[in-house]
Amino acid sequence: MFIAGYAVMAGAAERLVLGYDSFGNLCGRKNTPVKGAPLSGQDMTNKKYVFFMNSCSLEMQSLKFSSLSLCVSSCPQEQLSSLEDLQSFARNNGSCLCVYNLNVSSYTLNPKATELCPTLPVPPSKSFPLFNRCVPQNPECYSKYASVLIRTVNEVDVFHRILSGILAGRDTIIGLAGLALAFSFCLVLSFRFIRTLLVHTLVALVVFGLLFVSGVLWWLYYDYRSDPSTELETEKENVKFLLGYAIFSTVFTVVLLCLILIQRQKFQFTVHLFQIVGKIIDRIPFLLFQPLWTFLILIVFWVFWVAVLLSLGTAGTAQTTSGGQVEYRALSGICYMAWYHFVGLIWTNEFILACQQMTIAGAVVTCYFNRNKNNPPPHPVLSSISVLFCYHLGTAVKGSFLITILRIPRIILLYLYNILNQKESACARCLSKCCFCWFWCQESCLRYFNQHAYTATAINGTDFCTSAKDAAFILTNNSAKLASISCFGDFVLFLGKVFVVCFTVFGGLMAFNYHRELQAWVVPLLLVGFFAYMTSHSFLSVLEVTADAMFLCFAIDVETNDGSTEKPYFMDQELLAFVSQSNKLTEGQKHRSTRPFQDHEDGTELQPMV
Repeated sequence: MFIAGYAVMAGAAERLVLGYDSFGNLCGRKNTPVKGAPLSGQDMTNKKYVFFMNSCSLEMQSLKFSSLSLCVSSCPQEQLSSLEDLQSFARNNGSCLCVYNLNVSSYTLNPKATELCPTLPVPPSKSFPLFNRCVPQNPECYSKYASVLIRTVNEVDVFHRILSGILAGRDTIIGLAGLALAFSFCLVLSFRFIRTLLVHTLVALVVFGLLFVSGVLWWLYYDYRSDPSTELETEKENVKFLLGYAIFSTVFTVVLLCLILIQRQKFQFTVHLFQIVGKIIDRIPFLLFQPLWTFLILIVFWVFWVAVLLSLGTAGTAQTTSGGQVEYRALSGICYMAWYHFVGLIWTNEFILACQQMTIAGAVVTCYFNRNKNNPPPHPVLSSISVLFCYHLGTAVKGSFLITILRIPRIILLYLYNILNQKESACARCLSKCCFCWFWCQESCLRYFNQHAYTATAINGTDFCTSAKDAAFILTNNSAKLASISCFGDFVLFLGKVFVVCFTVFGGLMAFNYHRELQAWVVPLLLVGFFAYMTSHSFLSVLEVTADAMFLCFAIDVETNDGSTEKPYFMDQELLAFVSQSNKLTEGQKHRSTRPFQDHEDGTELQPMV
């Protein structure tokens, strides 16, 4: 919170795009005065464009322009050759091109007018749509202006270029986040009425989407690389990122196709699994709405996080120079605060998702260990949320923190891999890639055990470490029974997440590629892909967590009870038959009584797992 408060107080994210004049005024906004700058603090609501008074002889030193800049309401469309032309333009268009303290009527009378007005002749110009600058249209002036602008953008550090790309594409990012939400919601509803045909349709769409996105990435890479006009550093960065994305997408597509071929004969079991999960959701219909609240919370957090990041990128102090002009000087240590802010993004995201997982697991546990299936407990979701906030927030914090610890080295290794890739160090690249894969596997395993630890917490009410130990004990004893079933369901749900990310990223490719200039749009595209994955994971985790919680409850049920009259199972006949068919339970378990319990029948309640 300290970082957020400091960033908001010290930053002004709108300076990245809207632009400001030489006197500290933000164009298009009502400003507050800066001490020592008499022309600051003006109302620029109707003056949205930045106009350089000497655009034909523009120079730049240490990221500072040699020419005075003003906020104007419109750019001159025709050449203005005299002070009379400037005066006429101001009266007809309401756009004053001279310094603010010079009255329009004094343009031709004031002896200092030539110093306070732009260099004559003023070339015709048009407003540049991205950064609201008046760009001269005269070929000679445009060449000079463009070269200075390119040099300015190239000298800005990567952090600020990325921030500019995020802020410039904010509307596109929001629209793509909404698209990911729509895809995820439709996919959850389709899984609710799953059939074999739907699974094969999903697989076909995922394969088509991956192949199409990989092809588009390679096409964009070669298109950028062969473009002779690629001069901006942002465009060169886009080429590098596109190559990395294309390679990753191609490798990922090949691996996923191999897995689909291996798992293709097991899709029928997956359909049966999700039909059983659907019956549990029928008893707790509000589980389907749980991702909506999670998504809204994530959206609020993401908007807050991006706002703080943009504020950090523009954090600086206004200092007055000679002539009443204002310069903004960046504060030291901002990059370190940005890295701390990035860690907060990962941890908070994982914490929010952990809270959702614990809520779902608690509701499923409550319904599973209910003897009367025809009379489910009232409000299991609200009850689970209440227990979470009263007793188990620490469990969610610990689980999400462990994920964050493994996620950060993976991101660092990916960054090192990209650096080594540019230096063509094959051995170092291979080592970093192997380490990256190792951390990825560890993170995946930790996610799996975390989820079962949350379910064990919901059953026994123990702390995170005790629950993790108990869950590991149960899973070890029943790994042969549950591993293959979990793999079936998790793989199909993973395909669903790939489907959402794939088509959202494709929409982002088309949208961001429309505005190539001056945008490091490949990083915002990565941000869109991350948001799409988190959204799809939030929605599809309802089915994933429900299935995992159900099977852990099943394992505990089998450990605690034997299906006899004295110790009947909590499970129903369909679940036991499905697990028996999928994993071919041992001969001793086949001879157990599989008589389902009767409504209102007493039996042994759940005992501690170990």
